Amino acid sequence: MDAELFQEIARLAGPTERVLRANQLIAEYQATVAEISRLRREALEELMASGRTQTEIAAELGMTRARVGQLLSSCPRPERAFLGTGTITVALGGKREANSRGAGRVVAQEDMKAYDHLRELAKSFSLNTTYETVEPPGMLNLNRDNLIVICGPRLSPLLAQVLESDRSLGFENDHQGWHLVDRVTEAIHRSPMDIGQHRDYAYLGRLPRLDGRGLFLYIAGIHAMGAACVIHYLENNLAELYSEVKIRRFSTLISGDFDSETLEVSSSRRLTPLYRHENG
Repeated sequence: MDAELFQEIARLAGPTERVLRANQLIAEYQATVAEISRLRREALEELMASGRTQTEIAAELGMTRARVGQLLSSCPRPERAFLGTGTITVALGGKREANSRGAGRVVAQEDMKAYDHLRELAKSFSLNTTYETVEPPGMLNLNRDNLIVICGPRLSPLLAQVLESDRSLGFENDHQGWHLVDRVTEAIHRSPMDIGQHRDYAYLGRLPRLDGRGLFLYIAGIHAMGAACVIHYLENNLAELYSEVKIRRFSTLISGDFDSETLEVSSSRRLTPLYRHENG
């Protein structure tokens, strides 16, 4: 740690301020150590995948075989990076709704359920989450690290514009309503919910920030249940997905089935291939 940081804390007049600043720095450094440990485990797993045994890796790195085994089992799993490297901010689409106290902003019950499952998934990787509501008319700051957005283009013209950067998949709206399109195969995917089935389709991808300095994870269903279907897919397929795309740009469509009473997703699967974006 930089000696100037010690001096910075020491110069703070009040003990409360010193405690708060120290807590902040400890959290930041713990997050850094966790990410470095994750990268180390990922590299060790790549060595294992190349055909080396733990004994051979230990000899190459100057470690004991027991230490290599410990690092492979105790460090954060590589796929954690798919979600983020620090506290994750989840932006949930909000819409105006009249109530007894006048007009207010609400988040769909299905989106909150999706967030709850996402929070638990992040927690399993020792990642913290916080959420915010995307205020009508759908403006939000996309230029942030560790950002996941759950908000359809119908609620945010800004996100609709960013989605146009995806040449493979996207949303369209016609006289029958919103739907997803696969521009590679020219297939149109309309939500089965529109004909009374308990299934929805959703977009999952990593899109560019407006400042050109990074990416954010984007999730949006044709209906609100679609986002919950994506989270279910991540809960069950994150390691495989990360091995395919890492933290680069990609997009795919997800299909999921759910219980209409509990709104719990029972199954999920990819509806399209994983489309990799060459510039990301």
